[in-house]
Amino acid sequence: MSAYRRVLLKLSGEALAGAKGSGIDSGIVRSMAEEIVRVHELGADFGVVIGAGNIVRGISASAEGGVRRETGDQMGMLGTVINCLALRDALRALGAKCALLSGTEVGFCERFSQARLDEAVAERRVVLFAGGTGNPYFTTDTAAALRALEFGADVLVKATKVDGIYDSDPMKNPGARRFERLTLDEAVAKDLKVMDAAALALCRDNKMPILVCKMDEGNLEKAVRGEPVGTLVTPGE
Repeated sequence: MSAYRRVLLKLSGEALAGAKGSGIDSGIVRSMAEEIVRVHELGADFGVVIGAGNIVRGISASAEGGVRRETGDQMGMLGTVINCLALRDALRALGAKCALLSGTEVGFCERFSQARLDEAVAERRVVLFAGGTGNPYFTTDTAAALRALEFGADVLVKATKVDGIYDSDPMKNPGARRFERLTLDEAVAKDLKVMDAAALALCRDNKMPILVCKMDEGNLEKAVRGEPVGTLVTPGE
């Protein structure tokens, strides 16, 4: 039984690459799809936003020269479409009904609209949000916060490589301390880099909680069941 009515999952593009570091690892995509199906079967409406770091990063592309920032971001938006297509087919192979909605005009995707989103939710489809916000200068963190609000999510789950938010980098500092719970204001004051500033502002202003956890060991299913995993970042008062 799900503890949440509706969940939005933010995945990094790098998570799809696995040990390869770039591109798409089909085994990892299938494993992610299996966990998403298990969570969806618990009864929660489920949406997914995926980054494109395994394919291209807009800021990096422009910083390296020869590519305008706007163009780099457009390349990144198309990268998210590629990742969502891979996840959609993995979900379909498991029998899940999906809707792939893109904030960027792409001929073989449905264009995002609130009306189509509402229809997909009513049809009990897993909703994949591709194409970012459709605008440059916004990260997929911001796209995830925006889509979580439009989706009417009860929680925004951000999957990371570590099992929550720490006071320092646990990969470099063995003594790093993990927070079980924080407010959004505390996360900003401590500069914990939970999400980018625009995404945090959207979540704080609209009282959207963020759960940061590791995307393995069944953590997503545990989180949706309401079991304590990762770090919960609440809007506060």
